[in-house]
Amino acid sequence: MEGPTPVSALIHAATMVTAGVFMVARLSPLFELAPNAQAFVTLVGATTAFFAATVGLVQNDIKRVVAYSTCSQLGYMFVAMGVGAYSVGMFHLFTHAFFKALLFLGSGSVIHAMHHEQDMRKMGGLRDKLPVTYICMVIGTLALTGFPLTAGYYSKDAVIEAAAAGHNPFAVYAFVMTVIAALLTSFYSWRLVFKTFHGKPADKETHAHARESPWVILVPLIFLAAGSILAGFPFKELFAGHHVEEFFRESLKFGPENHILHDMHELPWSVTYEPTVMMLIGFAVAWFFYIRRPDIPESLARQHDLLYRFLLNKWYFDELYDLIFVRPAIRLGRLLWKGGDGYVIDGFGPDGVSARVLDVTRNVVRLQSGYLYHYAFAMLIGIAGFITWFMFYGGGH
Repeated sequence: MEGPTPVSALIHAATMVTAGVFMVARLSPLFELAPNAQAFVTLVGATTAFFAATVGLVQNDIKRVVAYSTCSQLGYMFVAMGVGAYSVGMFHLFTHAFFKALLFLGSGSVIHAMHHEQDMRKMGGLRDKLPVTYICMVIGTLALTGFPLTAGYYSKDAVIEAAAAGHNPFAVYAFVMTVIAALLTSFYSWRLVFKTFHGKPADKETHAHARESPWVILVPLIFLAAGSILAGFPFKELFAGHHVEEFFRESLKFGPENHILHDMHELPWSVTYEPTVMMLIGFAVAWFFYIRRPDIPESLARQHDLLYRFLLNKWYFDELYDLIFVRPAIRLGRLLWKGGDGYVIDGFGPDGVSARVLDVTRNVVRLQSGYLYHYAFAMLIGIAGFITWFMFYGGGH
């Protein structure tokens, strides 16, 4: 998250991090033949959706919240891939690119107005100062949380329905996790909007100097806001409806027993409305916490300090990664460097055999002095030695 905001928008929203989803979709012929691999993809996707959503709840850096949101939405995409609804996963990848790029660039507009301040605790009350950015951010948030008729509503709900209709061992787990993640997504997304644009300004001096961004920043926001609304309904049938086979043709492969797109449309209405209900609950809780009673989040963080720090430190993933992978890798590297390379290879190589060869050659070189009388003396010694040997051993024959 240290990079420039447009780079964050491209990498996180649309291209690099989603490349793995595209790869699984293109490898659908293989995954259709490997149900265990599909189950594993579902497990990882569902866990990722939940994990990243919980971490996003407590982050204070505006771009970091959006980044963990991306991680969570990637989990959704992989859930769809895992249960065999490849086109639905691609649908969410497609719509997500619009509203997540919008949220990143909207965050960039806020950071620009706040003189490069990224901490949401130092913001607040920016709604009147940045009206266009505010409206665009709200549209992006509505799409991300799955508000009816936005792009996110069609793709995200389709992912959750695919999990509900899935038949692999982790489909039920994926359904539960994605529904919980929908609630958490709504909460942290509205938390970002309320903490940034509503309430009283935390830093009055910076707030006083805050100005709406120039049009070079606002025009892309407006286009992306339009995409966040319009990229859903017109493409619904192509990605998750009756025209999937015509649209994707040979790009995706659905096995003969894969009827997930058909099964999705036969779910009870209670399942299809669950994500929307979760979205409304998340909004209501965020509104109560950050508009009505802003003191509650702070007291909750104090009361549940262990949980708060656990989430703030990303489930200690970095520390575990360091302990399990980084340190053993460093130790192995040091062993191979000192023991393998230094002691064995150098010991027997440059410092061992070749060094002894050099020692021998150095001593042999001393015999080649260049003085004629040394050579004459050596020849004399040789002849004397040869005659002695011949007298003792050669005369008897």
